[in-house]
Amino acid sequence: MLLQQLRDLKLPHKTASEYQVWQEGSMPKQILNNEMMQQKLEYIHNNPVARGYVDDPLHWRYSSARNYAGQLGLVEVVTDWY
Repeated sequence: MLLQQLRDLKLPHKTASEYQVWQEGSMPKQILNNEMMQQKLEYIHNNPVARGYVDDPLHWRYSSARNYAGQLGLVEVVTDWY
């Protein structure tokens, strides 16, 4: 089902891939300091809550929010990124 949605979202001129995963026109931003990194992490962790999928970021199975809260997540997260 998800793969079909990603296939349907692919723009016709995108011939190198079967799926459209990233939003067209997104531009990378350099993380300049710890404050900016924290803001980006909070934004990412709160996306499932904003979309109504869960009530708490820690409840989203695929989120690293669990790791940052000292809980076990699905994959190991290295938090000393500075």
